[in-house]
Amino acid sequence: MGVDLSMKVLVVDDYKTMIRIIRNLLKQLGFNEVDDAADGSEALVKMRDNAYGLVISDWNMEPMTGYELLKEVRADDGLSRTPFIMVTAESKTENVIAAKKAGVNNYIVKPFNAATLKNKIDAVFGD
Repeated sequence: MGVDLSMKVLVVDDYKTMIRIIRNLLKQLGFNEVDDAADGSEALVKMRDNAYGLVISDWNMEPMTGYELLKEVRADDGLSRTPFIMVTAESKTENVIAAKKAGVNNYIVKPFNAATLKNKIDAVFGD
């Protein structure tokens, strides 16, 4: 089936530079519909107003973390099936386990490049 490059992707990060980096990597991979949010609560509002094919969220944000966002998304019937990739600077085993238990589809440790991002996205969509 592969990845639908026309789907809308939501990038959630409180660090504008990181949003720009991920947005550029997604563009390199052929995604043109990229939206962003500065934290989990802003992302939830956007997700309830728009249909996103994928969410790529940072773990560490204030006031709502990516992990809290993931739990909210999975608990919401309208959003629960949205593919979700978590981005983090730390590859702590307990974080990976917690994210998996909460229903994350994949996990990326910073720094990463377009090839890594593509592999993670392909894995989510079972290419």
